Amino acid sequence: MAAVLDLGAVRIHWLRGGRFRLDGGAMFGPVPKPLWRRRYPCDEHNSIPMQAYPLLVVTSQARIVIEAGLGHRLTDKQRRNFRVEAEPAVEEDLADLGLTPADIDFVVYTHMDWDHVAGGVCEVEGQLRPFYPRARYVVQRAEWNAATHPDTRTRHGYWPEHWQPLLAAGRVALVEGDVELVPGVDLHLTGGHTHGHQVVRITAGEETVLHLGDLLPTHAHLNPLWVMAYDNFPLTSVAQKERWLARAEAQGWWLTFYHDPFVLAAKADGAGQLVQVLQGERGFPPPLD
Repeated sequence: MAAVLDLGAVRIHWLRGGRFRLDGGAMFGPVPKPLWRRRYPCDEHNSIPMQAYPLLVVTSQARIVIEAGLGHRLTDKQRRNFRVEAEPAVEEDLADLGLTPADIDFVVYTHMDWDHVAGGVCEVEGQLRPFYPRARYVVQRAEWNAATHPDTRTRHGYWPEHWQPLLAAGRVALVEGDVELVPGVDLHLTGGHTHGHQVVRITAGEETVLHLGDLLPTHAHLNPLWVMAYDNFPLTSVAQKERWLARAEAQGWWLTFYHDPFVLAAKADGAGQLVQVLQGERGFPPPLD
C-alpha cells in the first residue's frame, strides 16, 4: 500500500497501478530540457520515471476509484516501449484494506488514454470483462465520443479493448459538464489534454483535494505554461491550469499527481512552491544531478 490521506469524513488511498518510463521531452513539451531537468530527473536516454497511481476515495456513501492504472495485458513489445518497471498491484492493495474489486461503486476516468484506463478491464476465461464488476464507469460524454471515434492523432492512445467490454457489460455512465457524483465529490469538464478531459474535486470539511489528471501529471508541471507534447489542446490546458491552480493555491487545497513517483499529493503556495508534501515511494525532493 502506497499511502493514505485521512480527511476525517473521507479517506484517500493510493493504489499501485504500475511503474514505467516515458520520454522527458514528450512529458514537458515546449519546456527546454535545461529548465525541466532542474526539477525532474532523467536517465542517459532522456526517459523519466513515471507511476500510475489510481486513487481509492472512501466516503460515507460510496467507494470510488479514480483512474485504473496500467493493467496486466500489455504485450512484450508494449512493455519494452513503455519501459514497464513494476507490475500493478491494485487487487493486492484493495485486499490489504479488506476490499475486492466488487466492492467499488464508481470508477472515474479523467480521460481514456490507455495508461489511465487499461486496469479497468481484465481477462476472465478468455473474455475481457470490467475489472470492477459492480461499478459504474464515469466518463464525460465528449471524451467517450472522442475515444470511440478517434482520429489520426488520438487513436494511438485510445484502445478499443479498454472501452468495448465496459459497453458490452452495460457499466458505462456518461456525464456532461460539471456534475456532483456523490456528496463531496464533483466532476468538472476541462478539456485540454484531451477533448473531454475532466478533473475531480473532493471536499471533506475544511479540506479540498483536487485531482487534475493529466493537466498536472507531476509536481514539476505546476507552472501553467509547462504542458505536455501529448496535450491535444495545449492552450486549453494552459487556461484550465491557470484557473484551477489559482483556486487551489489561494484556498490551500491538496493537489494529487497521478504519474509522480516522488510526490503523491501536495499543497502549493502562491509562488507555485510546495509547502506540504505527501511523498511517493522514491522520496522528495527527487535526486537531481
